[in-house]
Amino acid sequence: MPIIADISPASYEEAVSHLSNLDSDWKRHIAEIGPCRHEAKPAREPYEALVRAIAYQQLHAKAGDAILGRLLALYPGIAFPSPEQLLATDPELQRACGFSATKLGTIRGIAQASVDKIVPTRAEALTLSDDQLIERLVPLRGIGRWTVEMFLIYTLERSDILPIDDFGVREGYRRLKGMTTTPTPRQMREIGQAWSPYRTVASWYLWRCTP
Repeated sequence: MPIIADISPASYEEAVSHLSNLDSDWKRHIAEIGPCRHEAKPAREPYEALVRAIAYQQLHAKAGDAILGRLLALYPGIAFPSPEQLLATDPELQRACGFSATKLGTIRGIAQASVDKIVPTRAEALTLSDDQLIERLVPLRGIGRWTVEMFLIYTLERSDILPIDDFGVREGYRRLKGMTTTPTPRQMREIGQAWSPYRTVASWYLWRCTP
């Protein structure tokens, strides 16, 4: 059975109500930010989503746009190269787009893992739980838990993801609560239990606590 994400306006309202009722800090912050406007890009295949995520990793958006644009220009007439097309391309041509050797190795590794059926199709991914996908994808070179969590949030529209290693989430909670130190990932996991099953929405609001 596919794991269907509920991204209806009613589900966001339920999430906002749940979080607002936790305490006055959440209520105030949500009132300041307004309705949740989380936007996913669910049409992408996991392979494409992961390649794009790596291309933009640790870069400003404009720099990521430029590098990815040069990569896509190697494949005229198609929206995005298939794993086979990407692997058949001379790596030096791809490096010339602006990728570091490490990033290119990761991207080509994603393509090979797609050919090997390790990276699932979107149809298969919809049948897998969050933990199953994390367990399957994290062993890939250059793919950390955070990258998979962003994939779960933005490509598969999963509603209960809390990226505890994300500094923006932890720093956002520190600001929300006026704490002097930022919570550790372990502390964040424990704290976030109270936000389930709406931890994706909670993360969206915490990202907006930072300057």
